Amino acid sequence: MREERNNLYPIFLKTSELQVLIVGGGFVAEEKLHFLLKSSPDAKVTMVAPMYREATVALANSANVVQIEAAYDAQFLEGKHLVIATTDIPEVNEEVYWDCKQRNLLVNVADNPPYCDFYMGGIVTKGNVKVAISTNGKSPTTAKRLRQFFEAILPEDINKLVQNLNTYRNTIQGNFAKKVQTLNKLTESLAKN
Repeated sequence: MREERNNLYPIFLKTSELQVLIVGGGFVAEEKLHFLLKSSPDAKVTMVAPMYREATVALANSANVVQIEAAYDAQFLEGKHLVIATTDIPEVNEEVYWDCKQRNLLVNVADNPPYCDFYMGGIVTKGNVKVAISTNGKSPTTAKRLRQFFEAILPEDINKLVQNLNTYRNTIQGNFAKKVQTLNKLTESLAKN
């Protein structure tokens, strides 16, 4: 029996330069918005839903998220780069998915892996260090536990190390390969402890 593996390619998106649409205004929309803003507080987000939970509105207002009170329509995809469908109506979520596919937009239909181009995994941020965790959409609970583990073991001052190494990197002469080789030698002892 061949062992499964995660073939997803992790990327870090500059959501301050992209237009994100969340379709839905309920609990799942709030959860997706919360984690998006926690990782990327400057994300450009628009939400569309016929109604919103009070807590969802409060979170959206705290981050200047555009809220449109309307039923989903494909016109709301205009100018968007990334779409997250979170409604409790499967037919609407599937419509969002197929509309996005026609427009070559990346889409995530919450809790429906076959209708996802990407998953929103666990994320740990400590200054400039960001660790993303994926279970290939199989176990959000495992991703959550791993996130909690990394949050606990990564020191709060790891950002200082990154800043110091960046300062040192800027003093090294030579091309990229030479800089990498020098920094690898310098940080080798960190991996041994």
